[in-house]
Amino acid sequence: MSHGIEPAPEAHPGDLVQVDAARNLQSRVRLRSGSQYAARFDSFTFHAFAKRLIDNYRPALTGHNALNPDYRIDARTHIQNQQITFDELVPLALEVLEKNDYARGALRQTYSHVFMDEFQDATTAQYRFLRAAFAGTGAQLIGVGDTKQRIMGFAGALEGVMAAFASDFGATELQLYQNFRSKPRLRRMQNRMILEMDPSAASPDKDLEGEDGILKALRFKTDEEEATSVTAMIGGWLDDGVPPREITVLARQQPHLITNVLGNHLAAAGIPYRNEQQSQDLTADPAAALIFNFLRVVADDGRAEAYSELVRVVTRNGIEEVDGVLDSKLRTLLRKARLTVRGEGFDASDYTSWKPLISSFLKFVTRPALNALSPSYQQGSRLNDVIKEAASAFKRELAVDGEPVAALDRLSEEDAVRILTVHKCKGLEFEKVIVFGVEPQFFRGNKDADVKAEFFVAISRAKNELVLTTALRRTKPDGASAHWREDSPPHEELLGYINES
Repeated sequence: MSHGIEPAPEAHPGDLVQVDAARNLQSRVRLRSGSQYAARFDSFTFHAFAKRLIDNYRPALTGHNALNPDYRIDARTHIQNQQITFDELVPLALEVLEKNDYARGALRQTYSHVFMDEFQDATTAQYRFLRAAFAGTGAQLIGVGDTKQRIMGFAGALEGVMAAFASDFGATELQLYQNFRSKPRLRRMQNRMILEMDPSAASPDKDLEGEDGILKALRFKTDEEEATSVTAMIGGWLDDGVPPREITVLARQQPHLITNVLGNHLAAAGIPYRNEQQSQDLTADPAAALIFNFLRVVADDGRAEAYSELVRVVTRNGIEEVDGVLDSKLRTLLRKARLTVRGEGFDASDYTSWKPLISSFLKFVTRPALNALSPSYQQGSRLNDVIKEAASAFKRELAVDGEPVAALDRLSEEDAVRILTVHKCKGLEFEKVIVFGVEPQFFRGNKDADVKAEFFVAISRAKNELVLTTALRRTKPDGASAHWREDSPPHEELLGYINES
């Protein structure tokens, strides 16, 4: 059995873990190896893996760390026996390993191969957990990390974790020089940064030959001009057949503020976008995805993929009936729901009209089937929290324009342009990447190396086209801090890396 662990870069209220990179890794294994072999591969963040261990061996936690069966997880607040924080997950899982021989033995017998991606950002607690779990066991471990992309120091990333891993596990160190993601012109820009940040990892010029790939630095006088131009550019890409999921706008921080004007322009142009600052990985949660797929099938015609996924999930999990019978009952429920939505008196722009349909569907699926969707639902209140978050997210997006299909598109990573922070984009890749606001007031930090590391992460997400934008004038949005400057000059040093002359 194989196992993949991805350090979780961020934890938000109501959001168990950052899961995009872990899901991306899992999907790559499925594409490379096929579904039969991919089923033998588990892909977790450290936080999700720790929670599974805690849920399975919770009685091993005693005294001050004892937990009730219905314990909750919160971003910051600890309540003895009842609620723990995200940061406590890994230390508590470590305590389980240290106290319980059965837990430790079961873990070691389950996984013979362990692959750690984005390992340069593993924290001290995560590394201690890894060492307690697998050191000296004979399990085969591979840690993949890039010190140039070490951007989680503020969150406790362990300095020198790659060297510690090599020493503690007797690992062989290998340099990876090839980037098969990006076109040659993009790789040459990355290499100019690598020559400064880590010269030993730079590629020779002969490996970077070719004129494929597009680099642009777009300078604007105002954020309105910037938003107008970027919206038109994204619209052109979509018209050319670029899937929305292959387009991302990256902001170093606070994308809901920095891309506020852009969001208004995208909405006015009818371009669905998903601001990850608000969505908080909901579509990655199976219960939320189930609800959204139900709403897509009911609200819109021609959603074959959503219907297929709905049937696959419902008929596979927890309902003791012959699949054909269950499929027939599901069809009947969906047909009645669609007739209701298209009937007189149904106000599709009002969330209260949709609420009883969602409740009826979840009752049909049954609680045991919903619990079976994820191990995280089987302890505590996580399932109830996800259902509430999914309903609230749909209500919020529906209030934007009253269009249920557009609201669902904005919540979907398949049908919407994604607006991400640099930290959230780690482990992901896109055909078209726009790095928004390459300006000192946003790309700033205590160390110049940290700023360059974040910028390097951003530009290295692009496969085919990379666009950098600046605006000399940025209107201060509601909610912005006192550090916001409406006069915002470009970050010339970072922009300079795009120059091939």
